[in-house]
Amino acid sequence: MNRLEELVTFAEQLIIARTENSLSPIQKIVLRESISETKKNYTQIAHENNYSETYIKHLVAPKLWKLLSQALGKKINRNNCRIKLELQLETSANQTASGLLQLSQITIESPEGQVPLASPFYIGRRSLEQTCYQEIVRPGAFLRIKAPRKMGKTSLLARIIAYGNTKGYHTLRLSLDQVESKLLTSTERFLRWLCANVTQQLELTSQLDNYWDEDIGSLVNCTYYFQEYLLRNISSPLILALDEINQLFAYPNLTRDFLSLLRHWYERTKDIALWQQLRLVIAHSTDVYIPLKTNQSPLNVGLAVELPLFTKQEVETLAQLHKLKLTASELEQLMELTRGFPYLVRLALYQSVRHNLPLKQLLPDAATDTGILKQHLHQQLWYLQKNTDLAVAFQQLIKSNTSLSLEQEIAFKLKSLGLVDLENNQARVSCKLYRDYFSNYFLNSEE
Repeated sequence: MNRLEELVTFAEQLIIARTENSLSPIQKIVLRESISETKKNYTQIAHENNYSETYIKHLVAPKLWKLLSQALGKKINRNNCRIKLELQLETSANQTASGLLQLSQITIESPEGQVPLASPFYIGRRSLEQTCYQEIVRPGAFLRIKAPRKMGKTSLLARIIAYGNTKGYHTLRLSLDQVESKLLTSTERFLRWLCANVTQQLELTSQLDNYWDEDIGSLVNCTYYFQEYLLRNISSPLILALDEINQLFAYPNLTRDFLSLLRHWYERTKDIALWQQLRLVIAHSTDVYIPLKTNQSPLNVGLAVELPLFTKQEVETLAQLHKLKLTASELEQLMELTRGFPYLVRLALYQSVRHNLPLKQLLPDAATDTGILKQHLHQQLWYLQKNTDLAVAFQQLIKSNTSLSLEQEIAFKLKSLGLVDLENNQARVSCKLYRDYFSNYFLNSEE
């Protein structure tokens, strides 16, 4: 990679990590031309790339410099951009050979939410990332990422998006848990929301009303809009990442319509070149419990990726990143308590550092209302209290002290919370932490 491309890639990584935005293809062109030796002006850039000068000068460029200013923490413009990026890249390189800040130079990182792209606390998932990267460059790719909540799906999605950005792809990520409930009661309203979001993020002018014909149905309209407008107006592949699609499952009719639409799009990639520009990535925390015809489901095609629990070695590595040296006994206790569930492991290590206490002092009370994992346990309890059918089923499972066959929808929902594992239609409590805490809770609630 030459110096110019290195600077462009570095700038994009900073923007993604610190603003959670990504650069559009035309923004990358403006950046590249602005920091190159020839340093073309906006008029030249617009003419060579078939854009209006006004659009480049008053929309694309200002947004680009604003993003870079936010990412670098200082005012960035066309004139000082290259020197500021050079200095920041040199500083980052000096801080560590791998390009990551040393742990002693950063504040300990909370385990909540997505692990930032530049975080030293991200544990690679045994080459899963590389598998996803190889898949996403394949024309018509369809990736399905499944794991319970707080297993790292969103963090993996962010890295797939970042990889797509390095390839010059258009990249969009939509989290369906952010969709207003009123939009989920109608397939048409939801699909118009989807089309409008994709249009906006591609920085195109909305043409929904010109392509939408109520007489042919919303599924056909959505497909036609993607094919004849969106896909025809992009010059590079589009990665469309849909996070938390399980949020739709509470709306059976919408779920059936939308999942069959995704399957239809996947089938189109096989023989229509234009559709091969679309690379779909979906993430969900539970299996779909709504009956779907085999040939209409997108959940049995493409590449399925299931995120694994951390191994002992990975937990030990994560502890070292927190500057903790676990004894063999502490490592065993932590693995027994959590079974290597990523969020629980990170939370325990975070609390150990935060309170400046060794794990051997914190783990014995971890499964109590006053322990280091109390906030998470209270969240799980709150969810069960709001869903009586799940609470009753989970109480039966706790009392049985073995595995049980549960009604499918309930079993899938409990698994999405990380409370149970499923094997051969049998559910069992996923780890000692949940068994100990909820055994005490259910016992006390009966007194």
